[in-house]
Amino acid sequence: MLDALAPARRRFLLGVLALALVAVAGLGVAIWRTHDKAVEPVSQETQGPVLLVPGYGGGTAGLEVLAGALRAQGRDVEIVDLPGNNTGDLDRQAGALGKAVILALQRAGARSVDVVGYSAGGVVARLWVRDHGGGGLARRVVTLGSPHHGSDLAGLGSDVAPDSCPRACEQLQPDSDLLRALNAGDETPTGPKWVSIWTTDDRVVVPPSSSNLDGALDFTIQSVCPGHEVSHGQLPQDPVVIAAVIRQLVVADPAVPGPEIC
Repeated sequence: MLDALAPARRRFLLGVLALALVAVAGLGVAIWRTHDKAVEPVSQETQGPVLLVPGYGGGTAGLEVLAGALRAQGRDVEIVDLPGNNTGDLDRQAGALGKAVILALQRAGARSVDVVGYSAGGVVARLWVRDHGGGGLARRVVTLGSPHHGSDLAGLGSDVAPDSCPRACEQLQPDSDLLRALNAGDETPTGPKWVSIWTTDDRVVVPPSSSNLDGALDFTIQSVCPGHEVSHGQLPQDPVVIAAVIRQLVVADPAVPGPEIC
């Protein structure tokens, strides 16, 4: 086909094809570098700041009790103020968490952080680790009553009152595009040690077992303290839950606590 073209046109076409091949090759290298970049886990022996990530539409006040308990243990604690009243795009919230982490590391002169994500804040923390460089900065990630596989309540809200279901509400529906992608393959990417704590009394994360996180140390409060009642909203303020969280943020490896916390 090229032989039928005039010499000048043939040279032009060959030049265009060569440039296209270079561009495709460059894109392939960039993609390969992005996916091949290995995460180097941080040391588990050094405790840095603790960042508390609030849940859907919850603001920061609900985490003050947990923050106070951790500060009483000598920890440097910051409650992250997320954009969009915690109801906007979860990936954007993950980016905001990433910025808060960098500032906390610079302020404290630390090399790693511990992150505790309450409710949807746990999903935000997972997005940060997977997509925003958190794997090489997080020592521990603890989630409290997080709808890792969505909540039927979000789906119901979208069906009954779609105008009252903001972006994060849509993303927290079971089998949403965001959750389907987040849970495809490894639910707990390389980097931090992962813990998921939840309650069987949850009426916001429906079913409560949506908080199961494959690859994490995963346990319910009731498996440690049978008969202990704690709702979704009480999780970050309940003394038993707080004791369980504190145990996961020490230097020793995460472990299911004993009945002494009950």
